[in-house]
Amino acid sequence: MARVLTFDSGIGGLGVVAELRKALPPGTGIDYLADTALFPYGEQPDGVIKDRCTTLLRDAEARFKPDLIVIACNTASTIALDTVRQAVTVPVVGTVPPIRWAARETRSHVIGLLATRATITRPYVHALQRDYAPNCILLAHGARGLADMAEHIFRYRSLDQAELDQELDYLFSQKQGNQIDTIALGCTHYTFLLPALRQHYPDIIWLDPAPAVARQAQVMLTRSKIKSETGRQDFFTETSDSKQYSMFKKEISNFGFSNIK
Repeated sequence: MARVLTFDSGIGGLGVVAELRKALPPGTGIDYLADTALFPYGEQPDGVIKDRCTTLLRDAEARFKPDLIVIACNTASTIALDTVRQAVTVPVVGTVPPIRWAARETRSHVIGLLATRATITRPYVHALQRDYAPNCILLAHGARGLADMAEHIFRYRSLDQAELDQELDYLFSQKQGNQIDTIALGCTHYTFLLPALRQHYPDIIWLDPAPAVARQAQVMLTRSKIKSETGRQDFFTETSDSKQYSMFKKEISNFGFSNIK
């Protein structure tokens, strides 16, 4: 069986892990690396993110020996994907905002994007609109607070609705924002906000890229020569020394991880 290494700055990539568990054959090994020491990536300089991702994933490849790496982080993917691919020896799947999907779903031709500030300013995002949504107006909001809210929901199952509404108001209050009918989630952390978003904004089509990332990983693994070790447990590893994730072993174990380091 294959082994996959999933990478994010926090718990956001666990939404991708859940989809990987559904899409990949039973018994596929999945390890997780959370760079909690530098969370959130959206507030870091591009050069720091690029160097950080390259170093961590090169070392993680040697340690975990995956057959495939999934960068389950939009910010890291839009900044460091090409550099990481050059630094490691296995295929790498990135995560990008589902703007193409949003262009297919919208009826108003006004689509929204919620992401980190680092993601929405990337040329890659503008290229996605140019190539796949040229007939749409794309309104974006760099929602710094949403990643923190997602981390809080993961831990405590509680949400500050007023804070969520404020972040959404920044998007809807833009010119033509009242015409948005489809919103692409450009940060994997936001997966954990989906139940609240769908409940409180039922008229909006919410697009989560996690299932598409899992499907691409499935395709890439079928093309790869599997060489990983089998029969070992899956590891959840964090870079922070705060031990914060050790407090949430039950939640993390729900995604198939019995070892937290």
